[in-house]
Amino acid sequence: MSKDISFNTEYWRFLWSSILIALSACLGNVVDSVIVGNLIGEDGVSAINLSKPVTQFMFTISMLLSTGAGMLVGMELGRKDYRRASYIFTLSTIGCLAFGMLQTVAGLFFTDDITRWFCTHEQLLAATRDYLFPLMMGAPAYMMSWALATMVGVDGSPRLVSAAILIDNAVNLCCDIIFIQWFGWGIEGSSTATVIGHIVGIAFMCWHFRYPDHHLQMAFAGGKAGATFRAMVSQGAPLALASISLTALLFCANSIVLSTMGRTGIFAFSVCMNILYIYNLFLSGTCRTVQSLGSIQVGGGDNEKFRLVISKSFRFITVAMLTTCAFIWIAPEAVTRFFGADEGDMIAEGVRALRIFALSFIPFCYIYTAMVVYKLYGYHTIALFISLALSLTVIPVLWVISLTAPDYLWYSYLIAYAIEAVAILVLHKVTHARFQLKSSDMPPA
Repeated sequence: MSKDISFNTEYWRFLWSSILIALSACLGNVVDSVIVGNLIGEDGVSAINLSKPVTQFMFTISMLLSTGAGMLVGMELGRKDYRRASYIFTLSTIGCLAFGMLQTVAGLFFTDDITRWFCTHEQLLAATRDYLFPLMMGAPAYMMSWALATMVGVDGSPRLVSAAILIDNAVNLCCDIIFIQWFGWGIEGSSTATVIGHIVGIAFMCWHFRYPDHHLQMAFAGGKAGATFRAMVSQGAPLALASISLTALLFCANSIVLSTMGRTGIFAFSVCMNILYIYNLFLSGTCRTVQSLGSIQVGGGDNEKFRLVISKSFRFITVAMLTTCAFIWIAPEAVTRFFGADEGDMIAEGVRALRIFALSFIPFCYIYTAMVVYKLYGYHTIALFISLALSLTVIPVLWVISLTAPDYLWYSYLIAYAIEAVAILVLHKVTHARFQLKSSDMPPA
């Protein structure tokens, strides 16, 4: 009984710490949009949303190099192979920093060109460029914030990560107001504040390496670099593919909505995407807990506790999603006005879109969590399918509805996720049947 209580305590410690880690992405985007919407206007909120394919791409690479590495580090810590765990940590850190610096170089020379790829509306072009440039200059900090949070958390300091994330967001919030309201930097001040917040948060997380009981350190020996790097990428590939698919979806959805519904539509869509961050606050925290705590149980060979992690996670995400959805249905107009809307048509479109998207995000959260579980159980084919289909299913549905029934454009996500849920169920049954057939063909031990 005492072991069950201890594990239950450990689970909730991981979960709430992971949720606070996810708070960085949530507040870093939502707070920016709220402040920009109220101090600059609706077009500022739209500009932030149009910039998201770039920031999502940076997040994807960080996830590929750190989330997969974090799973492997958790397994090695479960086996008490600290030398191997440190080597994986080192490769992941170097990879994130190197890619972040490449993004900075690209920003120095190609920001204008990159902006025109994602924004075709002249009225929104300048604001999108001004928001994007500081983010690309701070790309190393953006990537290391996520990567270091993953490693420090799995190494036993989730509370320190939580505190660092709270400080990160507090600095971001204060600098947002100072840079926009006092310094008059406009929307550029908002993204600059985000980068500064990440830098401060990283500095606090580095304190973990002064603790005497930490296991991870910079180590340049512990295996073959090529094989280790491939293992990191392979482990993180389903989540990274889901993220890169989301990047493609953001780009395509922004383009379709902007061309179909103009400024009013893109603002309503931007508000909906910000609400997705609220769902993602709980979703990301849940998935990070399954990845970190679950991988430790897998590494230690404790299948019973691994199943307990999964059941607790699905129960929590269900309650969190239904609560968030109910709030949006009760007060959609208040949510729309919260992001700075003051025009009647924008408020009306925002209300209509929010209620539909509030329902659409529920199957999205279940499907995403299932992908993580399939990966840890070794169902790599299903995990890979989900990672690709999660976003790519939406694109053709969105495109077809924009051409045939544009008045129903907001239903595209809900229809696409329903289609994917059916496809996953079929694939699961086929894969499970094949596994049972192979097991029956095996000779007895």
